[in-house]
Amino acid sequence: MTRSDLEPIVRWVAPGARVLDLGCGDGSLLKELWQAKRAPGYGVEIDDAGVLACLGNDVNVLQMDLEDGLSAFRDDSFDCVILSETLQAIRNTEQLLREMLRVGHEAIVSFPNFGHWRARMQVSLGRMPVSKALPYQWYDTPNVHLCTVRDFEDLCRRLEVRILERLVLHDARAVTLLPNLLGSVAVFRLGRAQR
Repeated sequence: MTRSDLEPIVRWVAPGARVLDLGCGDGSLLKELWQAKRAPGYGVEIDDAGVLACLGNDVNVLQMDLEDGLSAFRDDSFDCVILSETLQAIRNTEQLLREMLRVGHEAIVSFPNFGHWRARMQVSLGRMPVSKALPYQWYDTPNVHLCTVRDFEDLCRRLEVRILERLVLHDARAVTLLPNLLGSVAVFRLGRAQR
């Protein structure tokens, strides 16, 4: 595992949990979850190359567009639904977060923090940010919605989504002092609103 958000995701998934990984890429996270936690899962990927890579990694994968929602899955089908560094590429963010917590008991979401000081500095100098967490140029980016740690927390409050755990990272280290300014990647474990 090379991305800094993957270690806490693996740690937060319970042994044996049924997992759905949205935007799963090559399926390496699901493969790691099976090896480390015996957590069976399915991946959802739209890209042909990603689907083929999942099959090569012996990962169950469905080729679907997340923008169409998760109607293929029943309520409470999974223990955990993961959206790892894909949130920023989703147009219907609110709908997808609701759907994640409909089909899963919990959700884990990670995303690049647009509030990181380097991103802010680049914008103040008249440029769109480019970094390890935001590696694309403005003209070729798949990102449609960039957000900060605070923006995401506000959205969770508005949607009545409980934040069970939050970890903000930079260079794979936890950032506790001024996380919205000093952290480049955020990872949240979410639950349904208490009724």
